[in-house]
Amino acid sequence: MRVMLAEDSTLLREGLVRLLAEEGHEVVAAVGDADALLAAVAADPPDVVVADVRMPPTHTDEGVRAALEIRRRWPGVAVLVLSQYVEQRYATDLITGEGGGVGYLLKDRVGQIDEFLDALDRVAAGGAAFDPEVVRRLLARSTRTDPLSRLTPRERDVLGLMAQGHTNASIAAHLHVSQSAVEKHVNQIFDKLDLTGTTGFSRRVLAVLRYLDS
Repeated sequence: MRVMLAEDSTLLREGLVRLLAEEGHEVVAAVGDADALLAAVAADPPDVVVADVRMPPTHTDEGVRAALEIRRRWPGVAVLVLSQYVEQRYATDLITGEGGGVGYLLKDRVGQIDEFLDALDRVAAGGAAFDPEVVRRLLARSTRTDPLSRLTPRERDVLGLMAQGHTNASIAAHLHVSQSAVEKHVNQIFDKLDLTGTTGFSRRVLAVLRYLDS
């Protein structure tokens, strides 16, 4: 796949370039700030962008705002955002945006090479990949009536993996249960969220959004 990198740490940027090249991917650009990233995507849109949340000049949210701009202007370009911390507002914006091909990982995951590469492949293929800690923080935001209280612990586990972008088959593998058991849990989640009769929308997406917005 064709990948663009945006990371102001030269050491990490060069390490990612080397890793992706060794995996057979083509790194078409590796830049150190958000403006350079947007210019590079405009000139030659890649398959996927990997971008740090915090980049020059203020080192606050330039990277994630660039990622959201890319999603708006070039919806066919997948985006995987890396962050040292959970930026809750922008993580929610990414999760609730239209379409797939999006991910949000904490930088600790980059050191776990197999997990990082798996997330990159999922995002590039149009799926989603969200760090479990990101999902946990977002689900914990609510100070009002907690809709999670209606779910069993196992259903919470299933929903958490759904929010990370896993399919039913992948959830079954993670939880060491059958796929049919996962399907039953998913249906129970839909029932408890009053989504069983919903048509015209993805109940899977609505289930996650219901919690993030609660």
